[in-house]
Amino acid sequence: MSQSVPPPGNPFADGPATPYPAAPAPAPARDNVVLGLLAALVAALVAAGAYGAIGGAIEREIGYAAVGVGFLVGFVAAKAGGRSPALPVIAAVLSIGAVYLGQIVAIAVVLSELAGGSVTDILLEDFGTLIDVWKEAADVMTYVFLAIAAVTAFAGAKKADA
Repeated sequence: MSQSVPPPGNPFADGPATPYPAAPAPAPARDNVVLGLLAALVAALVAAGAYGAIGGAIEREIGYAAVGVGFLVGFVAAKAGGRSPALPVIAAVLSIGAVYLGQIVAIAVVLSELAGGSVTDILLEDFGTLIDVWKEAADVMTYVFLAIAAVTAFAGAKKADA
């Protein structure tokens, strides 16, 4: 009894060896703090308008909306700006400003419905009055929403960066 001997060479190689395809190029580095700052600023302004419009339409504040504002600002900052350690802090500050401005816009929406004027006119002509009304109406929950937005923006920037 003898064992058969396999033929010489590799039986699985049918023809010339083909090299593996080239690996894709690595993603470009996105460490542009200025771009992240500008993108976060635009996102903060858009989110403030949406937050104010929603809050004014239903005449109350929603905690989930503050979470959304914060996450949007942080996410956009990190995606546009990269891994800079300054961007989560910048996003947190901008999200506080966005929620504050959104609360001012919500007050303007409510006042425009009561007075029958334009929201834009109230914002442009009576901004000082709106700030005074905000100060009078501010309670603990107002500041909690500001804090929620800041924490969510910081966390959103860190998650988007990972």
